[in-house]
Amino acid sequence: MSLRINQTAPDFTAETTKGTISFHDWIGDSWAVLFSHPKNFTPVCTTELGAMAGLQGEFAKRNVKVIGISVDPVDSHAKWKDDIKVATGFEVDYPLIGDKDLKVAKLYDMLPEDAGNSSEGRTPADNATVRSVYVIGPDKKIKLILTYPMTTGRNFDEILRTIDSIQLTAKHQVATPANWKQGDDVIITAAVSNEDAVTRFGSFDTVLPYLRKTRQPAG
Repeated sequence: MSLRINQTAPDFTAETTKGTISFHDWIGDSWAVLFSHPKNFTPVCTTELGAMAGLQGEFAKRNVKVIGISVDPVDSHAKWKDDIKVATGFEVDYPLIGDKDLKVAKLYDMLPEDAGNSSEGRTPADNATVRSVYVIGPDKKIKLILTYPMTTGRNFDEILRTIDSIQLTAKHQVATPANWKQGDDVIITAAVSNEDAVTRFGSFDTVLPYLRKTRQPAG
């Protein structure tokens, strides 16, 4: 099953380092980031889980829950967390899903159906496509999908930036331009007339007939 933006994120029940969860229930009324890893005790992923742990407070400020998944059993995750603390200085306190039977990886279209049903004997290269990030809204819809190669560590500041954009544009009829960050001007969507734009935003600049910019709305 191919996943697309605005599609409902597949629900599942799984064992994690924080106990058994039902994914949609675990999300609740929050936003969520699900990020996946091909194998425990791999160098790039070790740095990534530590980086996420260091930024967990930033995600919490945005009402975003964080959960990781690796194609390995939960008891292996517990041992890996010790290495992550040594390598990065950060304690992983968010849940890590154990996907030893590959069910979640398949459900999220990261591994093909014929990949087998056990993590045992599989190398990181066998699971190279389990390198995706999913941002999921309180409505349980997928808002963003990013997939990285194994040799390229993820940029978690960029993930925070995209969440800022997604949350802002979900609340106001605006879009964000290239390289936008908090406090920059935004784009007024085509659904808003010039008259309505004045009412909503006070003023705006017409760069092109189809490109109008205004200050970032508050709140």
